[in-house]
Amino acid sequence: VMSGVSLPGVDSGHGALPCFMTGAHHPGSPGFRNTVSLDVFAAEAIGHNTRFPFLPIMIAPCDSGPERGEPMSFTSAGVPIPGETKAARLFERMFLQGNKAEVEAQIVRLQEERSILDELTGRVKKLKGKVSLADRGKLDQYFTSVRELEQRLVERQAWERKPKPVVNAPMPEDITTTADGIKQHRPILDVMKLALSTDSTRIISLGIHMGSLPQNIDGVNGGTHPLSHHGNDPEKMDQLRIVEELQLKEINHFLNGLNEVKEQSGTLLDNTMVMFGSNMGSANSHSNVNLPTFLVGGGFKHGQHLVFDKENNYPLTNLYVSMLQRLGVEVNSFSSGKGTMTGLEMI
Repeated sequence: VMSGVSLPGVDSGHGALPCFMTGAHHPGSPGFRNTVSLDVFAAEAIGHNTRFPFLPIMIAPCDSGPERGEPMSFTSAGVPIPGETKAARLFERMFLQGNKAEVEAQIVRLQEERSILDELTGRVKKLKGKVSLADRGKLDQYFTSVRELEQRLVERQAWERKPKPVVNAPMPEDITTTADGIKQHRPILDVMKLALSTDSTRIISLGIHMGSLPQNIDGVNGGTHPLSHHGNDPEKMDQLRIVEELQLKEINHFLNGLNEVKEQSGTLLDNTMVMFGSNMGSANSHSNVNLPTFLVGGGFKHGQHLVFDKENNYPLTNLYVSMLQRLGVEVNSFSSGKGTMTGLEMI
């Protein structure tokens, strides 16, 4: 457990959410452009080893609108990558194998997508000499995104002809009721466990957005977002505690599930880093300092509380450097993190 940590230069209250995994400074400033997120950065280094370089996922009340939640994953050009919200769709992508004709049809579709990208890129290049310097920067951002997408399409083509893993688990049932945000956790987290245990991916980012709508939870009569702005009202704080304890019970279920999967060297939890945190230390005051954070598994020494200065916070991005190095990525810095996290040691 860590306290006294934050992301240097990341402010703007709710506006800090897109920077939780990037650490990009001052998201509320004019002309702000985000940077690459931790999951995408790691995927660029090790993602080629698995069918899915990384999986961005979102637990959210709705598929669209403000209740959809904001993306947390960003390309190196700062382009947001939306998270999948349906456990059934994730399960289908990872484990349902099409017949030979369906596989070949999917490969044709991927090839068509590449040809469309080639055509679009050719057209946009003609514009480069006719636009302002600022617009050229936007075009460069576009070209970078296209190159990254093309690379992913090439990798997907190669994986299409490889058989998908077989799992002894039923297709999950999606929870679509907007007032059942807590119930959405279990199917999503169970599919995440399957993804890791079959080595379908080694990198997953999960955003949890409970939204402003009232939930079907005993003892709670308000939406999670309004309750987080409790104004120190004891009744609202008690209700918020009920919601957050239920969320953490679901996270605990996920961690126990990882610990039950035996591998050659320990358990899946021993070999998996799970970081849980928030972009705000206090939603009530829109504070972006003293971020609640814990790390589980992954071969680190645990059972301790790393306490840093609550007035002069320690960079949470240093934890990101430690995690990247544990994945085998040869870096000494990431974003504002200029070294590994003090006090975090390997077993």
